[in-house]
Amino acid sequence: MPAGLQTAIWFRRAQWLMAQCAARYGETFTLRLLNEGPWVMISHPEHVRQVFTGDPRVFHAGEGNRVLLPFLGRHSLLLLDEDAHMEQRRLLLAPLHGERMQRYRRLMAEIAAEEIERWPAGQRWPLRPRMQAITLEVILRAVFGLERGERLTELRRELRRLLDLLTQPYMLLLPLLIGPERLARMASFHRLHARVDALIFAEIDARRRAADLDAREDILSMLLHARHERDGSPMSDQELRDELLTLLVAGHETTATALAWAVERLVRHPDKLARLAEEVRAGQTRYLEAVVTETLRLRPVISLVARRLRAPVRIGGWELPAGVTVAPSIYLVHRRPDIYPHPERFEPERFLDGGPGTYTWIPFGGGVRRCIGGSFAHLEMQVVLGELVRRRRLWPARAGDERVYRRAITETPRHDAEVVLA
Repeated sequence: MPAGLQTAIWFRRAQWLMAQCAARYGETFTLRLLNEGPWVMISHPEHVRQVFTGDPRVFHAGEGNRVLLPFLGRHSLLLLDEDAHMEQRRLLLAPLHGERMQRYRRLMAEIAAEEIERWPAGQRWPLRPRMQAITLEVILRAVFGLERGERLTELRRELRRLLDLLTQPYMLLLPLLIGPERLARMASFHRLHARVDALIFAEIDARRRAADLDAREDILSMLLHARHERDGSPMSDQELRDELLTLLVAGHETTATALAWAVERLVRHPDKLARLAEEVRAGQTRYLEAVVTETLRLRPVISLVARRLRAPVRIGGWELPAGVTVAPSIYLVHRRPDIYPHPERFEPERFLDGGPGTYTWIPFGGGVRRCIGGSFAHLEMQVVLGELVRRRRLWPARAGDERVYRRAITETPRHDAEVVLA
């Protein structure tokens, strides 16, 4: 099939295309997309292990993510490789793990409760935009450390405008058609970011001069204290901007979509929703954790992860040359019937007797490139879902499952998880 046609189908129905190719060609096959070169899709757990444990000097995830360059900037953790990636990763890791996660839990619960209490009862209500409101507020207050006031209101408004634009389906097509490097250089594209960039740089400057900087525990304040190992220098304003935008884009849209999918699945399985509500009200979290894990298996928000090869590699009997992108398919791995019996069914119970496998459950990728905010997102999903089922009863507003709708790089419910609340 011509690369242009493959790209057009990928742009609209990526998961469908992967399923069709796997059915026809098996678990390893090649796609060719415009401005990307060959993508070799894999879905065998052993092959996935080879990629995730491979030499990061050979398996370049940053190069594999170049399509994100115009949106996130050159210093984004997602676009760095080798030593630069590991150094930046260490700077970002500390604020996203350990005791601070429990402090974030309290903040997440407060934000979710306030938002959920405002939702109207007895009418059709699309949940994905409301989940976006929750996850954006969590980012603004946990990452940026903003309190209620004019600065929070202004940044929320401008970020919402930018995020709504960047998540339009056609936005992914632009870098595929004209190339991410060229798009990143276009002045007209820079103007889309101008207002948000100005607000972020102003916030960075104000925080550097804040009298209480040493006492603050938000992620921005902690990053201002971070120092590069190579020379002891602080992160530059541009580095901070790119990483803050990365945390915002990667941690806002994806988590909101995953939450919408969780509700969409639960309302179509009322027995599972009832069990979840009962256990949450009893103060138990085991089934809640299983619901989140199963949602991310059955409805992964991102369909794959990518590594650009810097040297030839042999994977599963195939000799792959340098320059090829090898792409573990999250979607196909999660639908292997030899690992997950009846893989199309929503069955949180499958995770009650043990956690998911390292190379068979990969919604956050794996290895040294595993999503740095994965634990944060998993916790946020548990907190928000817990607050929702504790406070409201839900019914589906539409008959039948909502189909997958591709929105830029994320796979969302076609009708935004429309429900009726009581």
